[in-house]
Amino acid sequence: MTADSQLKPQSLPQHVAIIMDGNGRWAQRQGKPRVWGHKKGVEAVRRSVSFCRELGISSLTLFAFSSENWRRPEEEVSTLMQLFLMVLQSEVKTLHKHNVRLKIVGDLSAFSDKLKANIAKAEQLTAANTAMTLNIAANYGGRWDMVNAARCLATQVQNGELTVADINEHTFAAQVQMSEQPELDLLIRTGGDVRISNFLLWQAAYAELWFTDTLWPDFDQQVFSEAIAAFVNRERRFGCTGEQIRQLATLGKG
Repeated sequence: MTADSQLKPQSLPQHVAIIMDGNGRWAQRQGKPRVWGHKKGVEAVRRSVSFCRELGISSLTLFAFSSENWRRPEEEVSTLMQLFLMVLQSEVKTLHKHNVRLKIVGDLSAFSDKLKANIAKAEQLTAANTAMTLNIAANYGGRWDMVNAARCLATQVQNGELTVADINEHTFAAQVQMSEQPELDLLIRTGGDVRISNFLLWQAAYAELWFTDTLWPDFDQQVFSEAIAAFVNRERRFGCTGEQIRQLATLGKG
């Protein structure tokens, strides 16, 4: 089998989500502060976005900051917020240049006015881009997402726009985050833990799950391609390899 003869775009996942775990441990192994790991993790984000763009994957969702992360030490939380703002400001032009739409999903009410303004500006700049969508889950929790969807439906019923009998999986799914995008196909977690940590609980109902011990700053094209190959093998039974996935990405550049 060659990558171009049997591995077609429809064989690949159209929506991939990643729980980016292991930044702190990576930094500690280097004898550096945890914050150093978060900064190095930004490079892994760039690699992942680029790889998805080359493969033609239409949606990539990254778990940047969970609703539970507020419990971390105040200094680390503050640094994460500053890093988030800095990356927004520095990376959005590059995303726009490569026709990538940026969406921030989660409860933004807890963020500073400055951060919310920058989020709105970045989303507005990239809103019409069509090559792929990069979703950054920030102050996101799967339970929050589902409760928020239920609240939206309840409001519609209260306003007479919907009846209780109208509520079903379809109407509920329309209210959760990223409802306008392809259904989640593949959920990856780095860092060695084997759980989904309140991430995309509704969206991951039928997703393939793939776990790796690789810490997020070390997550590169080779590891990502192994995850994609595992998905293709489970779904299509092609018996492909990570090398063939990388070959397909190379073909996509041409």
